[in-house]
Amino acid sequence: MQNNLYDNFVNDFSKVMCDLADNRQYSNIIFLCIGTDRITGDSFGPLVGYKLNSYFEDADRINIMGDLSNPVTSNNIISISNQIRENYTNPFIVAVDSALDNAQNIGNIIVSEGPLSLGTSIKRTYIDVGHMNIKGIVAENTSSATNNFCVLQNTSLNLVMNLANVVSRGIYNTINYEVDV
Repeated sequence: MQNNLYDNFVNDFSKVMCDLADNRQYSNIIFLCIGTDRITGDSFGPLVGYKLNSYFEDADRINIMGDLSNPVTSNNIISISNQIRENYTNPFIVAVDSALDNAQNIGNIIVSEGPLSLGTSIKRTYIDVGHMNIKGIVAENTSSATNNFCVLQNTSLNLVMNLANVVSRGIYNTINYEVDV
């Protein structure tokens, strides 16, 4: 199952990224890893950021924003977005975040074109971010903001860590093959 999840992620990620970047010049690739380490189900983004930092520590044009020590959350997303606008000319932004969905989708990784809408499962939408997005489905959406918050607090760390491992390793291997790092 884990290899199948990895292979599916790599195929989806590389296809969406190549389709969106085809015949366009971007100054940098920014992985905007959203979430907090204070809520297990919301730690997917920071865990991916933490792992990507070690993979791409010497890469000039690949930037990681959001990890375990410097998370990107609803409290600072506006200032982080402003920093990106001020410091990068034409970046390609990949938003990474945890998500809630139907019970049968828990443990899946969804890669999509277009921006990620932040805070929808807890009924708070701040802004849309990214040219593409990666969502790790960590728990079931109960359609209640209060219940969803509780679900995120009680999500399996093992599940979140496994999803973060697949995504970070898949990104590294894909970019290592596709882009001159």
